[in-house]
Amino acid sequence: MSHNTFGHLFRVTTWGESHGPALGCVVDGCPSGIPLTEEDIQVWMEKRKPGQNKYTTQRREPDQVRILSGVFPNAEGVQVTTGTPISLMIENVDQRSKDYGDIKNKFRPGHADYAYYAKYGIRDYRGGGRQSARETAARVAAGAIARKVLESVLGEVTIRGALVQMGPHKVPKSRTKWDWGVINDNPFWCPHAETADKWADYLDGIRKAGSSCGAVIEVQASGIPAGLGAPIYGKVDAELAGALMSINAVKGVEIGDGMEAAKLTGEKNADQMRMKNGEPIFKSNHAGGVQGGISTGQDIVARFAVKPTSSILTPRDTVDLSGDETDIVTKGRHDPCVGIRAVPVGEAMMACVLADQLLRHRAQTGRHDGLPLGD
Repeated sequence: MSHNTFGHLFRVTTWGESHGPALGCVVDGCPSGIPLTEEDIQVWMEKRKPGQNKYTTQRREPDQVRILSGVFPNAEGVQVTTGTPISLMIENVDQRSKDYGDIKNKFRPGHADYAYYAKYGIRDYRGGGRQSARETAARVAAGAIARKVLESVLGEVTIRGALVQMGPHKVPKSRTKWDWGVINDNPFWCPHAETADKWADYLDGIRKAGSSCGAVIEVQASGIPAGLGAPIYGKVDAELAGALMSINAVKGVEIGDGMEAAKLTGEKNADQMRMKNGEPIFKSNHAGGVQGGISTGQDIVARFAVKPTSSILTPRDTVDLSGDETDIVTKGRHDPCVGIRAVPVGEAMMACVLADQLLRHRAQTGRHDGLPLGD
């Protein structure tokens, strides 16, 4: 009943708080013999870490990950997983708990302060403790291991995310106008260079006003075979939606066309099929790569909406621990758009869900891919 663990065969337990000495995770169920070093994980940690530009929190955390268990050199001297729990630790080195001293007895509107206190009767006011988005660093570390699992079984698998909306401003709807090659050339993981320039001006205004805005992130997975998932209670899309919804500040999730599917007719929504080179192909992907809870072999596509950062400089009404009405101004270092750093977190959760589904599929069927037609 701790609710700090997700997954079935590929299980991830995260631990730690925003202003504690460290945070991390334990990954259990990873198959043995997979090459894994701290550098394999660190490359993904670099995508999420704070303080990389003026549009994210200026908290300076190197997010250096340490592997404490679960790996050992094989006969060739290559460090590989041993099949035992992999424990990862990330030290917190740039906490400024004093920023929260003035508000330690006040509930921050938009945060989980009151709900957390109502449940547990105690809360860590320093950055939110366990409820802080700082916890997602551990998820990104676990996601790096999940990617290694997917690649070890399936070969090349691509999981990538992009910011597709900031506040009311969206990238072009047509994906033919996107360029995934430019997402690393701007601070927003935006797949459209012109939109990224407009977002810079918009977010500068938001940041200077001491306010914040929300965002929508899209995550895609390519190279996933047909057949992963199970009908009813083991659906790929259901578990993916739950995983993305568990990310801090997420308030909505869509698979494929999502809510837009309600506007379509049955003819337009159906992903029609044809044969090509002896393989079935789809003429569209409204379903986001999942039908009946089972992957179709197409790209798996999900989007999630992140609310505006609740820590802002504008005074707001609230109450305190004594039940008195008061107001609050949140100081400190905060993201004007927390959705920016949610992109690598969304990728990590996609990777963890798919690694878990892959291992379960292989255990149930003895295969790691779908059967070709005619068998």
